[in-house]
Amino acid sequence: MRENKLRTLWIGGKRATNVWLAVPAAYSTEIIAHQGFDSVTIDLQHGQGDYASMCAMLTAVSTTASVPLVRVQWNDPGEVMRALDAGAYGVICPTINSRAECERFVGACRYAPLGYRSVGPNRAVLYAGGDYLAKSNETVLAIAQIETADGLKNVDEIAAVKGLDMLYVGPSDLGLSLGREARMDQTDPIVVAAIDKVLATAKAHGLAAGIYCVSLDYANAMFAKGFDLVTVASDAGLIAAGAANLQRQIKTI
Repeated sequence: MRENKLRTLWIGGKRATNVWLAVPAAYSTEIIAHQGFDSVTIDLQHGQGDYASMCAMLTAVSTTASVPLVRVQWNDPGEVMRALDAGAYGVICPTINSRAECERFVGACRYAPLGYRSVGPNRAVLYAGGDYLAKSNETVLAIAQIETADGLKNVDEIAAVKGLDMLYVGPSDLGLSLGREARMDQTDPIVVAAIDKVLATAKAHGLAAGIYCVSLDYANAMFAKGFDLVTVASDAGLIAAGAANLQRQIKTI
């Protein structure tokens, strides 16, 4: 089975970069994946894509060494299984609030006896190899997003779920749920303390920890803090920033 580069990096004590993909286009996905980022995440929750565009984007990523992740819309086992069958090497599930919710999610990521994922990996076999069924449980990543006050309160129980690989912080929703500002690169002391709690809990349970960032300085600070996977940019953000930079430099008459 094709190596999951993220697992290899973490075993070696290294951090991993990630870019968020909200634009449902195979070509832009392929361009970004060819830039050398360790992973990309196709966002079906707040992105503009559907299942068909996700499959096209996963195919585009497969021409590179970047690891393809998918954030599903919700904790729907059928949606989780479908993303994995299409070739996602990890699934990020939003708004995990309890141990039971996490068990439901992780179970959908694993074949029996570790879970209840249905057999039908279709495109995943083309991407990963003919031994997918035998090795997928130990290869694909189950990533729970912690982004609410309830998720924070129950984070220790969530992290204890067998088969979970990562806790991923959603800073904006986490801030809003805690009665603070809904923003990404959080500096609010209350939200920062919550982020630190998620990170410490992940480490205590032997899990990887991830977080979404929008600025390079903040992303580097999160790497220094100890996060294992940091989303450093998004396709929409890169397009906007590039266009704005060009506009500033144009000399008009």
